[in-house]
Amino acid sequence: MSKNLSRCSGIPPSTQAALRCAGYETINDLASASAETLSKELGIAIADAQNLIHATQTPKTVPMTQSAASLAKVNVFACKWPPVNKVLGGGLPRSHILEISGPPGSFKESLACDFARTFVEVNEEVVFVDMQNMTSPHAISRLLESTASAKTLVYYRRVHALPDLFIFLHNLNSEVRQKTGLVVLNSLPFVFQSHPDLSPSKKNAILGSIRQILLEICVTKSLTVIITSQMATKILHSDGSPATFDSGSKAVMVPQLGTNYLPSGRSFRLIIAPQSRRSGYPAFTFQRHVLY
Repeated sequence: MSKNLSRCSGIPPSTQAALRCAGYETINDLASASAETLSKELGIAIADAQNLIHATQTPKTVPMTQSAASLAKVNVFACKWPPVNKVLGGGLPRSHILEISGPPGSFKESLACDFARTFVEVNEEVVFVDMQNMTSPHAISRLLESTASAKTLVYYRRVHALPDLFIFLHNLNSEVRQKTGLVVLNSLPFVFQSHPDLSPSKKNAILGSIRQILLEICVTKSLTVIITSQMATKILHSDGSPATFDSGSKAVMVPQLGTNYLPSGRSFRLIIAPQSRRSGYPAFTFQRHVLY
């Protein structure tokens, strides 16, 4: 009989959450997995994958009392909106990335700030990067006014150009403080809109670089990242294949930046679909390989 994966001192909380998301439920599930495979599927370093295999193959360190699913609840941050927590499986795991998309007027920034509140309440710092002047320091303070330590734990920064974003991200890994737990990248697609002449190949290369940077800071610094994104119109043929405005028969709204910049196995995509100015519902997709 296969034994459940359980709490082990050799498995960090972020890897515990990634195991559940990747479908590993028992020790036998890991028995035939190589370190290279686990590194790719979980988004962790080869050395961490090797330590994981060693920990689960050492019986005296593995009490068989708790399932891998329950381990995902360790270091999980829940917001005040129950439907959001539900689609996230209870909340946002530490060291993961959450992209929040929606049309104008949806509560993307409010939701990001509410997750920021959960980090501040456990005395962790939040870096809020605004790329479109959509959320001022005063607005953030107002959203977090019930949290006494918000003024000392939330750092606000404006980044309006793509080169400035790269400088910020490249420096983040070396400059992040020990208490920093969350980075909010507000209106990330906006910095790409300021470069309309950017070729598709160059844009994909930039998105690939962003993916690598986000993965590195999540794994090495245990940072959680929340990204807010605008929506774009995607034209499709009746069979669902891509089309143009002239040949298409239907249109759907999708996050502007596509999927190339989100690390597989460590990212969530949440789309806010408002029904009115005061109500709506969240749609959810776990980022693995193909989303649409």
